[in-house]
Amino acid sequence: MERKTARLTVLIDPEKKKAFEQLCARQDLTPSQVVRQLIRDYLADHGVTYGSAQPDGSGQAATAVVNPVAARRTRGAGRRQES
Repeated sequence: MERKTARLTVLIDPEKKKAFEQLCARQDLTPSQVVRQLIRDYLADHGVTYGSAQPDGSGQAATAVVNPVAARRTRGAGRRQES
């Protein structure tokens, strides 16, 4: 489990916030859970390791464990296609 000791403040327009909160509620997730998953995905997509996933001196990074159910629910939730 991650330590929840840091706060991240994000400013978005009220309509987007409301839509995001409604989607999270429909998926039985909190906005914080979704944002944390999006951050983990973004770090992984860019090859960034952190916390217990830092290299241990052997040159190999430890494998981070991600909740597969939450990952399926949130994958792509915050991504939109630009037109």
